[in-house]
Amino acid sequence: MTPQIRLNTSLSHQIYTSASQLPAEWDSVSNTVFLQRDYLELLENSAPENMQCFFIGLFADGKLCGVALSQFLNLRTVESFGDRDKCLKTKIRNLVFKNFSSNVLFIGNNMLTGQNAFAFSDAISENEGLQLLHHAAAEIKKIVTEKCSKVHLMVWKDFTSEQISKFKIAGFNAFYKFSTQPNMVFDIRKNWFSFDNYVEDLQKKYRDQYKRARKKADGITKRKLSLEEIEYYNPVIYQLYMTVSQNASFNTFYLPKNHFIEFKKLLGDKFLFYGYFDEDKLIGFNTLIKNGCDIDTYFLGYDENCQREKMLYLNMLYDMIAYSVNKGYSRIIFARTALEIKSSVGAKPVDMFGFIQHSNPVLNFFMARFFRYFEPETIWNERNPFKD
Repeated sequence: MTPQIRLNTSLSHQIYTSASQLPAEWDSVSNTVFLQRDYLELLENSAPENMQCFFIGLFADGKLCGVALSQFLNLRTVESFGDRDKCLKTKIRNLVFKNFSSNVLFIGNNMLTGQNAFAFSDAISENEGLQLLHHAAAEIKKIVTEKCSKVHLMVWKDFTSEQISKFKIAGFNAFYKFSTQPNMVFDIRKNWFSFDNYVEDLQKKYRDQYKRARKKADGITKRKLSLEEIEYYNPVIYQLYMTVSQNASFNTFYLPKNHFIEFKKLLGDKFLFYGYFDEDKLIGFNTLIKNGCDIDTYFLGYDENCQREKMLYLNMLYDMIAYSVNKGYSRIIFARTALEIKSSVGAKPVDMFGFIQHSNPVLNFFMARFFRYFEPETIWNERNPFKD
């Protein structure tokens, strides 16, 4: 824990290096599970090896009025950024990242999609909070530089177009505003009282897709796994997770082998782990996190051959929708990746933005050009599966 830094007579911030140091009133500021003490403690204890977490408290007149999460990632320790793309451009990108952009400081959660970076109470304005966080981020950057190595990139993520407008008046002119793949969000209609209502609202083409997927998965059984079962199947679980992760186009981390075990231990029923079995063999899994009125999808894994043959991923999406509708949730946060297939089941894209700054002024000047080269626009077709 660093000494409290005071910017004026009423506002100050403090940086914590462990969730055990957080003030007693921490959870009163934010309703999202991803900024509350239990999750932050869990994140600290089961974070990827190349990640270090920092927690930021904002104070007005000595009272906690804001909470935030920061993560430092050392990408040089990631053996593979992703094995899917073997082209020359990908090799150049990986080389550049390793040598010029390997140390990245995030304000936000690089393991999730959405605004899980900070929350403010009514005791502080958003402008004041952002300015205070800006100072805190600079201090964390200094701490990392002194203890480890130079921070190459500072990234603030993920914000909607409405949220991003507040940053311009809070001193972010030196940052490049960027946008990557959207967050796929599934809104559950109020007239859906069961999953059958969802299926009834699908156009014929997409009802046929649903029926075909279910038929393909005939013989596959799904069940919610207990902590003891997660521990028992953990070697297979990790192998299935790595199959999916290594097939991604880009990775900044790999989960440690105890990650799902620790999540189940600490979050209990807020963390749902579903296993998919072909007879007695575990061939896939998905995970969900209860977050108020939302269901957040988390990591998953599957056997690649079974996925193709059994349409396993599509069936997982339907199962996630079925659970959320039947349990009365309002939204499913499907996050990034697989945009078109998520769109085909009813998820809608929400554009997400962030700010990025390189510590080298010359490289930062050309950030817009570099970013467009290394992160080209994703071309995909949005679907509308519903009758109206």
